[in-house]
Amino acid sequence: MIIRLPHPTFLPRRLAGTTSFTRRGLNRLTYPPPRISSSSSTTTLKTTLRVMPSDAPPSLAKFELQDESDFAEVASADGLVSICGFGSLLSEKSARSTFPELINFRVGRLNGFRRVYAHVAPIFFERGIANPETKEISSLSVEPCEGETLIVTVFEIQISEIPSFIQRELEFRFLAVFLETLEGKPYEHPAVICARYSDEEFFRIRCKGSKEIFNQHYGRYNIEKIWQDDVLPCRVYLRHCVLAAKNLGEEAYNNFLDHTFLADRRTSIREYLATAGSGIMEEEPPESLKERYGG
Repeated sequence: MIIRLPHPTFLPRRLAGTTSFTRRGLNRLTYPPPRISSSSSTTTLKTTLRVMPSDAPPSLAKFELQDESDFAEVASADGLVSICGFGSLLSEKSARSTFPELINFRVGRLNGFRRVYAHVAPIFFERGIANPETKEISSLSVEPCEGETLIVTVFEIQISEIPSFIQRELEFRFLAVFLETLEGKPYEHPAVICARYSDEEFFRIRCKGSKEIFNQHYGRYNIEKIWQDDVLPCRVYLRHCVLAAKNLGEEAYNNFLDHTFLADRRTSIREYLATAGSGIMEEEPPESLKERYGG
């Protein structure tokens, strides 16, 4: 079976230039991943990376990075990995506080994704800015959504920083995605983005099925479920993300307000800030976090 892939120069090095694969096929990556019955015709590549089918537009193509070795496949020849920012990393100040040695901070466009405040973040409990009583405890991720477009940031880090990046963002699914400039020109290399994961996968893969490991990350905060559909954004964090988007310019600001949603996936951040979330933008972070969450 011969399968054609678009723009082979955009593919990871071990896939670039390859045009034939053993049958188990190329499946569109879905959320959550589909369950395959024993009677199903399954198909995989000779690689752990899951790739979009040949008829997908290049801007919608994506594949999952399942372990550290996969990140090497999307690194440039000089050992740099592109990171895609969509929330706090819209702020160059925040990005540099996390990745002090980053280079080439810039703005790009990601098609086929939306932002959603739909998972609980332990860091908000650690920093004292989570509010369990009002359920204002969620952080931000992205998930595939046809017809949506996000304005994001992108920058490069050394591949040596990837292990700490993985540990810091353990609750996410790591996807390599294909960005373009605001003028529509595709970037040469894919970028890594933190996408929606699942509780089942987090426990089975990241926690290795260990309740003790899960408790180290979440259980100690009485969190039993990470990905939820009835949580609200952490107020300090939401304000920070909105300010970061605003600092990128009007187009990025409006994109964030209109293409970022609450966990119900119906209410945009623009609607939320005009109704139940009114007042958030006027609230100052705690003194100790003003620099970190100042946009």
